[in-house]
Amino acid sequence: DVQLQASGGGLVQAGGSLRLSCAASGFSFDDYTISWFRQAPGKEREGVSCIRRSDGYKYYAGSVRGRFTISRDNARATVYLDMNRLGPEDTAVYYCAAGVVRPIQSTWARPGAYDYWGQGTQVTVSS
Repeated sequence: DVQLQASGGGLVQAGGSLRLSCAASGFSFDDYTISWFRQAPGKEREGVSCIRRSDGYKYYAGSVRGRFTISRDNARATVYLDMNRLGPEDTAVYYCAAGVVRPIQSTWARPGAYDYWGQGTQVTVSS
């Protein structure tokens, strides 16, 4: 079975940091682009960051660029999201997703571009 297991969420004070992990199994991890999305209450799911399958090129939403860093460990079939200088606006459920995303530059942030989704992990940032 295909599984994407997201973990690492929690409650943190503004200015703090968290590391999210997304462990994949059941499919050829190396062949898929992996992204992180988030969804706050009452809002649409938005793309946060993406790491391209072919060469590890990274994309970031403007709201997180410079604060968040995505990385992947193909040997462990795991993608990480290091989140720094968190603010209340980052509070959301964070999801990881896997897909063969083409053309990546224009579609990585679209939820419909992905084949597999994790269950989500809650990140809450207190002010």
